[in-house]
Amino acid sequence: MTGWNASDIPDQSGRTAVVTGANSGIGYITARELARKGARVVLACRSEARGTAALDQLRSEVPGARAEFGALDLGDLDSVRKFAGTFSGGERLDLLINNAGVMALPYGRTADGFETQFGVNHLGHFALTGLLLPRILDTPGARVVSVSSGFHALADIDIADLNSERRYRRWIAYGRSKTANLLFIHELARKLAARGSDVVAAAAHPGYASTNLQTAGARMEGRKTAERVMELGNRIAAQPAEAGALPTLYAATAPGVRPDSFTGPRLMMWRGAPAKSWRARWTLDDAAGERLWAASEQLTGVTY
Repeated sequence: MTGWNASDIPDQSGRTAVVTGANSGIGYITARELARKGARVVLACRSEARGTAALDQLRSEVPGARAEFGALDLGDLDSVRKFAGTFSGGERLDLLINNAGVMALPYGRTADGFETQFGVNHLGHFALTGLLLPRILDTPGARVVSVSSGFHALADIDIADLNSERRYRRWIAYGRSKTANLLFIHELARKLAARGSDVVAAAAHPGYASTNLQTAGARMEGRKTAERVMELGNRIAAQPAEAGALPTLYAATAPGVRPDSFTGPRLMMWRGAPAKSWRARWTLDDAAGERLWAASEQLTGVTY
């Protein structure tokens, strides 16, 4: 994969992709580049205003793109079910890109009462994937790609306190949600292999990419100094969103991607072309994956 870039994406004509959080950042770039290669792309976004604005921008950048907006709030399981219900029986779904996420927010809860980072980053995508899985399984060569983070190294999940009710530390909670993303892919890959499916479940991370994710928490709390520091870090040290999207695009489209692989930037997991990425040992723990899976089914009411 040396030097792999967006021009190396294989032709996607005739394929359908859902990209969550596609209104900005690496989600938008992912959707745009898939559309550029001929895929029909669904921009699954919480905000209709931002989602339709992104759709207009994509169509202006990729004339003739087959793209559409889909309303999806990962912090509301009713919204997740409604979005999944728009996919009719027999409709193909080649790529599900679980990209949307929140980072280091002040403590909050989703519409269903889950801690926001765990609820949006993990449970929302767990439910979405489960509800769309019949379409995915019926599509030859389909893939599920979840976007995690190098920050998963901050913490393993705490199965006894998934919603951080005992103690909330925003960065630890974020790290646990990103560990949950990797454990989900690990367990999904095991289950797909057990049933003999050719669906590939893989993970990716963008390294340090310049997006609005870094500043959201500080902006919500009105911490202007912290927001300016994050903005400065983005300008000085981060790679552009176009580069940050490459590991996701690689995991979604490159030939030979292995189940349960983890792709990130080559240089110190920070920046550069896509490469195999280091991951913490606890993200490969079968027993932990099974426990998280069982808890996620119970919490969401979505069984696979």
